[in-house]
Amino acid sequence: MRIGFLTVALGNTKLEEIASWSSKNGFEALEVAVWPLVNERDFSSTTIDVTDFNKKKAEETRKLLDKYGLIISSLAYYDNNLDSDPKKRKQINDHLKKVIDVANLLKVELVGTFIGRDITKSVEENLVEFEKVFKPLIAYAEKKNVKLMIENCPMVGWQEDEKIGNIFYSPQLWREVFRITPDSFGLNFDPSHLYWLGIDYIKAVEEFKDRIFHVHAKDVQIEENLLDEQGIFGHFGTNLHGKSWWTYRLPGLGEIDWEEFILALKRIGYDFVVSIEHEDPVWAGTVQKSQIGLKMGLEHLKRFF
Repeated sequence: MRIGFLTVALGNTKLEEIASWSSKNGFEALEVAVWPLVNERDFSSTTIDVTDFNKKKAEETRKLLDKYGLIISSLAYYDNNLDSDPKKRKQINDHLKKVIDVANLLKVELVGTFIGRDITKSVEENLVEFEKVFKPLIAYAEKKNVKLMIENCPMVGWQEDEKIGNIFYSPQLWREVFRITPDSFGLNFDPSHLYWLGIDYIKAVEEFKDRIFHVHAKDVQIEENLLDEQGIFGHFGTNLHGKSWWTYRLPGLGEIDWEEFILALKRIGYDFVVSIEHEDPVWAGTVQKSQIGLKMGLEHLKRFF
């Protein structure tokens, strides 16, 4: 296994600067952010602009990464592919296709995204929407020798306060989705979301071993006093996305048992990239602080490889 990180953590820092710093500090892979230059997402950035990307730029990018001994583990574009606004949905779906095209040019096998949710419909109704929207997207990716994968973040409060924004957050929902999708569609597995949801992340690794294409390393800290006071819904008026009784942290600063988790990955034969997704508010705010945080996460994870 190799350790990498999602480039969102370093904002819109140029790829060469990210690659140089990553190589010097012991990283082996980059999960490259490819959001549009103008977008509405938090935790997003544009390390590669896919708008006018071509074969020449792909060759230059591959040479750059070879120079620093790095691989691209995935292209990352996490947005709401089931947006209730048809115009926005089309824009997001079309951008995802451009990302797939760029992955093909770069010979990168994986593209990560969210399913999302049409917030005007129930989860059950969204499963119908999912099949309608993703069946052609998966087929498009397969023709380009690319696999789509979904991160299992519930995205609470994304479209509407207190409501789930991404219908791919639990083993029950994964089974439903995987029942109607080919083997080329899988998981970007993040244990942090499962932990605060009360789901056994080790058991999930074992059950979904064939669909785990990529792994996020993100920890989660539980404020037991707040949980005891507020209950799982948090206090009135609070968006639960990391702002109540749980907070995303860098590996080693929360509740995830990384030794047990890495061992579970080894048991199922996972041998690809573990990518640090840095959303730790303590080590954010500047590129320099984020770099310190990434190095802390790397040092913690290295002990278990």
